[in-house]
Amino acid sequence: MKYLLTLACALLLQIGSKAQTIPANIKLQNGDFLFEDLDCGPLCDAIEQVTQSYGGNHFSHIGLVYVKDDTTFIIEAIGNNVRMTPLAQFTGRTKHKIFIGRMKPQYHHLVDSAISFSLKSIGIPYDDDFLYDNGKYYCSELIYDAFQYANNGKPVFQLEPMTFKPIGSKDFFPVWVDYYKKLNEAIPEGKPGINPGGISISSYIMILNP
Repeated sequence: MKYLLTLACALLLQIGSKAQTIPANIKLQNGDFLFEDLDCGPLCDAIEQVTQSYGGNHFSHIGLVYVKDDTTFIIEAIGNNVRMTPLAQFTGRTKHKIFIGRMKPQYHHLVDSAISFSLKSIGIPYDDDFLYDNGKYYCSELIYDAFQYANNGKPVFQLEPMTFKPIGSKDFFPVWVDYYKKLNEAIPEGKPGINPGGISISSYIMILNP
C-alpha cells in the first residue's frame, strides 16, 4: 500500500498568492536544480532536522529543470512516480524561497546525459522505502543516479549513511517509527542515501540566488 505522507503531500498545495517565482534576472537552463523547503508536515520536518543545506536553509525536495520548446518543466520524483511537472505547479507548492543550483562550467557537459536519463525514468515508482538501488526513486536519489550515469558510472554527488533519529538521540523520530510500521519494514538506519541539502552544498554546483 502506498503511503503518500511523504513529499507527495506537497501535490495537494494549491498555487496561491504566496507562491514563489523564479527571479527575473535568472534564466533557467536545462539541468538546473530547484531546491524547495516544503511544508509537508512532520516527515519534512524530520528530514530537515538531520540534514545540512546551503546557507543553513531547510531543503526537503529537489527537481531538475528541463526546457522543452520554450516551456520549462521540472523532472522530479514525487507522489506516485517520477514525473514532469510544469514550473508554475512546482513553484506553487511552497511559500519559501526556492534556491536555484547550476552545475559549475567545468561539469556542464554532464547535463544532457543526466536529462536524458531522467526523462527515461519518468513513470518509475516513487521510493517510499528510501532505499538506494531498489528500482524506485525518491527526489534526490533520481538526481544522484542521473548524474552518475552521465559521468560514466562515477558518482558526482555523495551517498551518506542515513539517520532517522534526532541529533544526539538514540531514539527514532516517532513519525518515522509510524511510517515504517505502516510499510511493514525496518527503518533503514545507517543505509546509504542522499538528500536535497547534501546536493545543495556539493562542490560541483553553484547557487545562483544566494
